[in-house]
Amino acid sequence: MIHLTNVTKTFDRFQAIRGVSMTVQKGRIYGLLGSNGAGKTTLLKMMAGIIRPDHGTVLIDGEEVWENPKIKRRIMFLPDHVYFFPQTTIEQMAAFYESIYPSFHRERFTRLQEIFLLDPRKKIHQFSKGMQRQAAFWLAFSTMPDVLVMDEPLDGLDAVVRQKVKNIIVQEVAEREMTVVISSHNLREMEDLCDCIGILHEGEMLFEKELDAMKTDIHKIQVAFRNGIPKQFAEQLNIVYKEQRGSVLLLIVRGEKQEIVSYIKPFQPLIFDILPLTLEEIFIYEMGDVGYAIENIIV
Repeated sequence: MIHLTNVTKTFDRFQAIRGVSMTVQKGRIYGLLGSNGAGKTTLLKMMAGIIRPDHGTVLIDGEEVWENPKIKRRIMFLPDHVYFFPQTTIEQMAAFYESIYPSFHRERFTRLQEIFLLDPRKKIHQFSKGMQRQAAFWLAFSTMPDVLVMDEPLDGLDAVVRQKVKNIIVQEVAEREMTVVISSHNLREMEDLCDCIGILHEGEMLFEKELDAMKTDIHKIQVAFRNGIPKQFAEQLNIVYKEQRGSVLLLIVRGEKQEIVSYIKPFQPLIFDILPLTLEEIFIYEMGDVGYAIENIIV
């Protein structure tokens, strides 16, 4: 669906994006993570055809996005700072969107009012920032895009509205195979939403992985033995991290879960637990494994 190949972008001698390649499959939700200044916004704008890459290609369904009206009609971009024409109402903006997006669905626009509970005849500048962002989502979802690109979209929304927006995104992906790319510096926000995660740092893609694969490939284990840790215990384990807590040994181990269990059980541990890992913990160990401290990259 979306293919970036060796994409670079420089502004006034500052290289914002450095040879990034990535693929987002149709009907997937891709989370682009990184700290402020990592290059997320620049990369998203190139995907949406707003900025032209200096080198490399940005393709959607095999076609260049830049200066391609046919493709750009299928893309909706939600920036971190939403913009509306001055003195317009939501209804007036809806009429404008309807004139430029063939996929705009008037009936859906009407139905979504029941979810966002905003007055479509009120001037948008009279709304709070959070309500303006709701208006942006209302309009975006009404266009029924094939590709939804969002830059820090959930900032400024209260918890109830955030959940409503997430539910609509998941529903659109499930029912229409809409493809979503969403940027954030908040790992917890992405955990229950994304299929795939990529980390961008100083313009480079450090890490990309399917979320399910990440969760099945790395495990937190605590073990304890009657007479201390057996000498050969750790020899066949791919240990990413270990810590001794009294008589209990805490391990972060990479590998297939059943193979790890089959290896440990013959040592007859007194305590043997496999504990759940959060996405944040997984990234701490994954990024540490390739030489980066996650706190320098995400927050």
